[in-house]
Parts: sequence; structure tokens; C-alpha cells
Amino acid sequence: MSIAPSPRRRLSPDESRSVALDAARALLIETGPQSVTLKAVAGRVGRTHANLLHHFGSAAGLQKALAERMAADITATIGEAVLAARARQRDPRVIVDLTFDAFDKEGAGALASWMILSGNRDALDPILIAIHRLVDQLGQATGIGTRPIAEETLQLVLLALGDALLGQPMADALGLPRTRARELALAALLGSEAARDDESAQPA
Repeated sequence: MSIAPSPRRRLSPDESRSVALDAARALLIETGPQSVTLKAVAGRVGRTHANLLHHFGSAAGLQKALAERMAADITATIGEAVLAARARQRDPRVIVDLTFDAFDKEGAGALASWMILSGNRDALDPILIAIHRLVDQLGQATGIGTRPIAEETLQLVLLALGDALLGQPMADALGLPRTRARELALAALLGSEAARDDESAQPA
């Protein structure tokens, strides 16, 4: 006796959005930001274009939601690494590698540049808000204050973004190792930490 296949479970709106964003992120990493369209994502998850239009409103809305998801994941991971490094539980190089990988291998740099070039600057807001929130949280958690951490974050993110977009051709043109930008970022981070340690060691 044959058994009829059970019907596919109907996903809730939140689950449908999550599945779509997982697919969008996979497309971003595999083939670049230009492939993150409603049609492509719909095809990957077996939904209709109209279904995704209902959830995100437009391709720009999809990209903004993806940026928000990625920003939350990236800043949470980096924040945890920063606190661990401050407690001497983790090498500061981990912070640099996490940030550079987020913009390069995980596609955040390509997505950000694509949104700027396509005129979808509003979609960058979730990334900027998440980074600002991270700086505030780290300032409170470490007692360092937000200004020094904001400056370090600015330097690290800009280096990581530039490396994601032009790192390979620039390194080749200048005859430098591909990892040189990461080494510079690490040196800057260690220099900032050493300066803060020296200040804290000074007698009041």
C-alpha cells in the first residue's frame, strides 16, 4: 500500500522572510549582489515573485532586509570577539579577520557598494545603525568610552571595505602580499590598545 506524501508545511510570514533572506545571502556570496533580485530568490526558495513582493515590497526592500540581517549577525560576532580580546581571552587578530571576512567572503562589502551605485543608499542604514549600536555597547561594556572605539571601528571598517573591493588588484599593483591590509589593521588595533594601556598605567 502506497503512502501519500505529507503536504508541505505552510510557513509563517516570519519563517517565509527568514527562508528568503537565507537564499538571498547565499546568492550574494555565490554570484554577487546583482543576483539578489526578487525573481532569483523566489526561484531558489520555490515561491512566486508576488509572494516575495508581499514580504519585501521591492528588490530594494529585499536588499535592505538582507543588509539588516547581515549587520546584526556581523556586529554581534565582532562585539563578542572585541570583549573576549579585551579580557585577554582571544587574539585581537580574530577581530580583524572577522571584520575583513564579513566584508569580503560574506559579501557585505559588495552588497554595500552595489546599493550605493544603484542609488539604494537607504538600505545602508541598517549597517550604519548596527555599527553605531555596537560602538555604544562596547564603550559601556569596556569602560573605554565611545569615541576611541568609534575611531577604531571607523578605521577597521573602512580598511575592510576597501580591501574587499580593491584589495587584490591594489596588492598586486604595489607588489605587496594580499594579507598586508589585514596586517596594517591589526597593527593599528594593537597600537590603540597599547596606548590605552599606557594611559591607564599612568599615576593619577
